[in-house]
Amino acid sequence: MRSVVATVMSWLAFAVFIVPAQAEVTAFFNVNVISMRDDQVQTGQTVLVENGKIQLIGPVDTTALPGDIEVIDGTGRFLIPGLAEMHAHVPSVDSPELERTLTLFAANGVTLIRGMLGQSTHLQLRDALQRSDRFGPRLVTSGPSMSGNSVHSVAEGVRKVRAQHQAGYDFIKIHPGLSADEYGGIADTANELGIPFAGHVPAAVGLRNALASGISTIDHLDGYLAALMPADSDASGGYGGFFDVLLASQLGDERIAELAAQTATAGTWNVPTESLFEHRVSEVTIAELSSRPEMRYMPEATVQQWARVKQRLENDRDFDPEDARQAIRLRRLLIKALHDAGAGLLLGSDAPQVFNVPGFSLHHELAFLVAAGLTPYEALATGTSAVAEFLGSNTGEVAVGRDADLVLLDADPLADIENTRRIHGVMLRGKWYSAAELQKRLKPFRTGD
Repeated sequence: MRSVVATVMSWLAFAVFIVPAQAEVTAFFNVNVISMRDDQVQTGQTVLVENGKIQLIGPVDTTALPGDIEVIDGTGRFLIPGLAEMHAHVPSVDSPELERTLTLFAANGVTLIRGMLGQSTHLQLRDALQRSDRFGPRLVTSGPSMSGNSVHSVAEGVRKVRAQHQAGYDFIKIHPGLSADEYGGIADTANELGIPFAGHVPAAVGLRNALASGISTIDHLDGYLAALMPADSDASGGYGGFFDVLLASQLGDERIAELAAQTATAGTWNVPTESLFEHRVSEVTIAELSSRPEMRYMPEATVQQWARVKQRLENDRDFDPEDARQAIRLRRLLIKALHDAGAGLLLGSDAPQVFNVPGFSLHHELAFLVAAGLTPYEALATGTSAVAEFLGSNTGEVAVGRDADLVLLDADPLADIENTRRIHGVMLRGKWYSAAELQKRLKPFRTGD
């Protein structure tokens, strides 16, 4: 296949880019480009994609197109990099829920997911998605998690890390329940082998020790509220309930900046999953959450089970709505402080999970990041350019040479982050899917039609 070439037309006073008619090329015509290299909008551009990569970006007036390529009208629309869900849960390959999950992600502009509870079948799935043999986003996957239930000694933890590294998983997932020694053995072995480890902060380890260990991401802001406990208190914070919401009445914000600075120094990134937390503990009612339009894409039994989970927390004798409001306030302050300190933030909502429908929940997460004080551009960066930096991937920007994982929006997300929901179409690894085609793929999973 021939590449896109640039030809200078001597009869024009400016350069005109010519695309060979026989090349298999997709063009976004007259589109507004948000490259994510900065917060500027490049208006009136033509973006050419060939062989899954962005080959050329040029002004619409000076970029000539042949008539036999796929042209997507970008007039009045905005092209952004595809979004990444950095805390996803992926069903097994033989699960009837897998197609639903992958389709929901892709239809919502999610072109990469990080699977946080991996299994052996995900290695083959990762490769199939990369080759476009299966519809859905790219997959980065952990192995089966390391937890108090799966690891019962330091030696076992070390052995499992070595086995997962040998199998080819992308990273190690940490779950609660590990002893300090077990966690230390896992961390030391992962660092020796050069495989990242990420996830929760076991209570026996604590935030500061986790940061010192080289953990690549802390998810859910786990351990941060406990670390805000007064210095003369039990270091573990005692029983804190769901991500320490029950500790909130004892906490202040005086040490947030200190924790953020320590996180930045450690080089640890955070995946806040604020939507997971706020959907569970906020005063938004079960009825309101259950009636959101996206719930029609989930089995009724699943939505009912999510409702029971939220109800159990609200019925906890120690749960106080005022404490929940304080916990939300502190977490939002933490998010802003981490950003301001230069500690990396990555977009992730934990989906599918309680009232977090895959794909849809990531747009809620973006809104929560803006509510925490990030600008729309800064929030978008956590799911695009920051992910590319963290993973060392070739995605995350609309730029020549980058992989063509893209989303075309009908309105400007930098003006209003809610506009990320207004999806005109999605490009996965260079293949275009219009909104109509995405809706067709979603229809089998929609109830009430």
